[in-house]
Amino acid sequence: MFSAFILVPAILNGLMTGAVYALIALGLTLIYGVLHIINFAHGALLMAAMFAAYFAHELLGFDPYLAILPVTAAFFAIGYLLQRFVITPSSHGKDENILLVTLGISIILENLALAFFQADTRTIDTPYAFEIVDLDIAFLPLPRVIAFFAALGVALALFAIMRFTDLGRAIRAVAKEKRGAELVGIDVKHIYAMTFGLGIACVAIAACLLLPNYYVNPQVGNAFVLVAFTIVVLGGMGSVTGALIGGLIIGLVESFGGLFLGESLGQIGIFLIFIIMLLFRPSGLFGQRA
Repeated sequence: MFSAFILVPAILNGLMTGAVYALIALGLTLIYGVLHIINFAHGALLMAAMFAAYFAHELLGFDPYLAILPVTAAFFAIGYLLQRFVITPSSHGKDENILLVTLGISIILENLALAFFQADTRTIDTPYAFEIVDLDIAFLPLPRVIAFFAALGVALALFAIMRFTDLGRAIRAVAKEKRGAELVGIDVKHIYAMTFGLGIACVAIAACLLLPNYYVNPQVGNAFVLVAFTIVVLGGMGSVTGALIGGLIIGLVESFGGLFLGESLGQIGIFLIFIIMLLFRPSGLFGQRA
């Protein structure tokens, strides 16, 4: 049996990791919930945002946390423009075309990153990178604690936007009934683009939160997006609450998997959950049955 001095840090580290996973999955599930598409470019856009935060630090001296504002604004605009002027026009109203377009965007971004930055792994040095928070029973890395509370704050802000703002009400109306939303004067194309922009903004925030204690290279987004897909399936496709709770669950599963099976096998539990959910509850924990 493991003692509390081992289990408590594993739980806390799992929750902190899961909160960042949830933030990445929030963008994915938001896009699916409104546009009803799976964005295969999600991981590549995470990688691009991490490179943006990296070069903001290296060239301009921006702390990654201070870079959240400009990087998030830039990637919100990129997401809006991609959806409005690339994805929608090239899809011709067919979902299969959208999947191919987002896959193509992913391939283009990754290969551009390889061409310009090679496959080198990059990290940054910050004064607080090795700072810890002492809880007596556990020592927690300060960057991960900051990322945890920031991710929860972003999730709450997104929930408030969806629940209490005109934009949120318009997004929910379009997600519920596109034709009805059009009949009452909602610009559906604009709402689609705004939703896509918000989803990519979540990814950009996650990128800035990851950078102080993680690396960046052209393939870095692939591992995160696989976990994000699992979280979306676990929580329920299109469910913001499900993405948050699913992310925390997956973080705990990964942490305990690493504890009991070793670091290299820690993610086995994640994909077992993915298969089990598809077999027995494909709508997810908070998803609606078709």
